[in-house]
Amino acid sequence: MSQQEVFISVDVEAAGPYPGRYSLLTIGACLAHQPDVVFRASLKPLSMEADPKALEVTGLSLDVLAETGEAPGEAMARFEAWISEVTPKGAMPVFVGLNAPFDWAFINHYFLEELGRNPFGFSALDIKALYMGATGCNWLEARSSVMRRTLGAILEGDHDALHDAQAQAELFILTRQRGAGE
Repeated sequence: MSQQEVFISVDVEAAGPYPGRYSLLTIGACLAHQPDVVFRASLKPLSMEADPKALEVTGLSLDVLAETGEAPGEAMARFEAWISEVTPKGAMPVFVGLNAPFDWAFINHYFLEELGRNPFGFSALDIKALYMGATGCNWLEARSSVMRRTLGAILEGDHDALHDAQAQAELFILTRQRGAGE
């Protein structure tokens, strides 16, 4: 018998292109099959170093987050508790992302730095790769805008981590349905 999997769509906004040097700023997550079951966190930056383009895209302010954000350790502990709460005993949480390598890198780094463990383990499911496999398209045709149009998705991301996680969840479900020939 195979282990039950709980697909959790996760999106992050960060101060730059990689963890360690740049801070994780916001986390949004939802159950892929129940996108109204959500988690959200805004984190205090670990440093004030940022790529101005990253902040411009998100509209986030390091100064504001330094005042209003949650301590990273507290945010990651809350996230782990939420994952545990929405994942039945014996089931496995599966990290799902659109450009999952980027988002997973920040989540993995912060879980390991702050808690010493990552409830998702050491892997993530990338929706772009799943879509490519389901449709046979090339990398450039696996952009979210093309995916939305091709799959008939309703939700659209806006660089709010929770909204983006919910939009990703819709693309994930529609891609799986397409791949299954439904």
